[in-house]
Amino acid sequence: MLDFVVPWLVDNPEAIEITEVEGENGEVIYELSVDSQDMGKIIGKNGRIIRSLRTLARATGDRDAAPVLVEVID
Repeated sequence: MLDFVVPWLVDNPEAIEITEVEGENGEVIYELSVDSQDMGKIIGKNGRIIRSLRTLARATGDRDAAPVLVEVID
């Protein structure tokens, strides 16, 4: 889902890096890295965009599986 949505939000889609990491408690963490000029577009005003991305990631995850988290990496 992040691979599809995030390129539409930024000016420099070539700089997007999404890595999947397993957390300490078994949760799935997606680390999202974008160009420094696009950081504000991913976070959004008062964090609305990143909050929406996190909600979508949780909604598309499997309910019986581990929780899904999205983190923005500088």
